[in-house]
Amino acid sequence: MPFGKHTSSAPPAAPIPMPPELTSAQVAALPAADYRAVIPGLVAAPPTATWASVFRLASDTPLFGTDRAVPIARLEAEDFLNETTVVVRIKVEGEWSLVLVPSRENLPSQVHAGQTAPAQSAAWLPTTALIPLSTVKNRVVISVSAQSLTITDAAGRPQRTFSVGVGAAGTPTPIGVTGYLEARYLDPAQGQSRYRIQLTSLHSSAADEPYGGSDGGLIGIHYEDVSTGAVSHGCVRLGADAIAAVDNLTLGTPIVIVA
Repeated sequence: MPFGKHTSSAPPAAPIPMPPELTSAQVAALPAADYRAVIPGLVAAPPTATWASVFRLASDTPLFGTDRAVPIARLEAEDFLNETTVVVRIKVEGEWSLVLVPSRENLPSQVHAGQTAPAQSAAWLPTTALIPLSTVKNRVVISVSAQSLTITDAAGRPQRTFSVGVGAAGTPTPIGVTGYLEARYLDPAQGQSRYRIQLTSLHSSAADEPYGGSDGGLIGIHYEDVSTGAVSHGCVRLGADAIAAVDNLTLGTPIVIVA
């Protein structure tokens, strides 16, 4: 070190201890952090994140907010389809992991003027709860202005690009967000009996229920005969070739929506 100069650094932050373990009854009493739920106290998810591995849970697991002291919800080991819940981890701090969740922190109608409801939320859970499930090898990048969907490799190199339909002016597709491919299923009630709906973990930032009903303002990727233009309630509309390509991707694949 040169004479007369010195450096200093702040001491590392003390690790946040794990709270007492809950009984199964206590976990079951927590609200389920599913796609319909609004859970105050969730953590704002970063606009960008990367991951290669996705996980599952052996059992329903408590979720925590920023203080990591009092549980605010539970993440269920099985999703609304009674299939394995895919868990995406974006950060590790000691014994804690920050994961993206399919619930909302609040509704667009609840935020103050000039603020935007987050399209993606996160929460902390014990790292020991995570069990490796699979590896993702692609990303999906959706450009609202270009009305395009690009499937890239893990390094971000484009592989295939398709034209898509996006949200109309009054019900825009959220931008500047990263979510994940959460589930896929057929739903004849929505006219989807041939091509599976590709459900993302993202929600509308502009309206509580832009489509109506009680779907939590979800942003889905799905087939439509009209699959170009600003035409949807926030979802992303794809043609047959595009929906088939997305249907082949691993659940947990990142979904990045840009302007």
